Amino acid sequence: MGRPEEPQSWGAPPSYDAAQRHAEPPPYHNWEDAVPDTSTFPPPPVTGFYASGSGNASSNDAERAHDFCNNNPLWMPVRPSPSVYSSVQQHDLRPVRQQEFPGELHPAGLGRWQARTFDGAGDSLVLSHLPLYFAAEDSPFIRERRKTIYFEITLRALRAGPGTGPDDASGVSIGYVAQPYPSWRSPGWERGSLGVFSDDGCRFVNDSWGGREFTTAFNVGETVGLGMIFALPDDASAQKPDKRTCKVEVFFTRNGQSVGGWDLHEEVDADSGGIEGLEGDYDLYAAIGLFGGVDFDSCFDPAGWLYKPSM
Repeated sequence: MGRPEEPQSWGAPPSYDAAQRHAEPPPYHNWEDAVPDTSTFPPPPVTGFYASGSGNASSNDAERAHDFCNNNPLWMPVRPSPSVYSSVQQHDLRPVRQQEFPGELHPAGLGRWQARTFDGAGDSLVLSHLPLYFAAEDSPFIRERRKTIYFEITLRALRAGPGTGPDDASGVSIGYVAQPYPSWRSPGWERGSLGVFSDDGCRFVNDSWGGREFTTAFNVGETVGLGMIFALPDDASAQKPDKRTCKVEVFFTRNGQSVGGWDLHEEVDADSGGIEGLEGDYDLYAAIGLFGGVDFDSCFDPAGWLYKPSM
């Protein structure tokens, strides 16, 4: 379990072009005021309840997500305020608990989260409250050097999955998404997203079909990390000013060791949704997908990482 059901009549995830891009600024500009500073003490856990009427990764969930993406173009990036950008540079990234999140979730220190989902829970998503990558600030076309984003999660426990079948295991995925993103879908399943999954090690990039084999399943107690490196393309001078896209490498780590990765542009596949939203021209948020009963910790503070990427 944890894979999206094979689509029936609704087809591959939608893409978008410049005409569809959202004109309104994203809502992160006032997050500093909206979210209190909890870095010095852990607040009481926030609990929520959710019962899926259609099961995990159902065709209904996929159809709703398809409609969501059709009706909600990706947010155009805007330059963050100095205080917002400083929060990310200081690793003060807090979790956003989506409506479907079924469990307990709270910050455990600066840039650290702890969470537990209920046994049998359906698909849910946790996002960082601010982007790790700001297209208007971090693009190599602006900063004239590469930009790396990265974070780690530690899988603490796996309990009952969302269904009763032999393949209905619980699991977690680690990834990135461009906003807005359907809050009941794991990263990698819809446009503007990518993710690696614990139950079978597959990687998904804008792909509602079946993903690609990538690594082995995550074991309880392991720490895994996912990063993206944005760099100037080899043919930067040949790109059109209104459609400049970065060279993007994705890398994956396990217990402090780099164990694989891929060139994002290997994923150019119209049937699977392409790579739109991930080429450095949109803001990208950290994303953790969950299904079934899962305990995990996450870390955005380099001091706590097992792997030390070159930033």
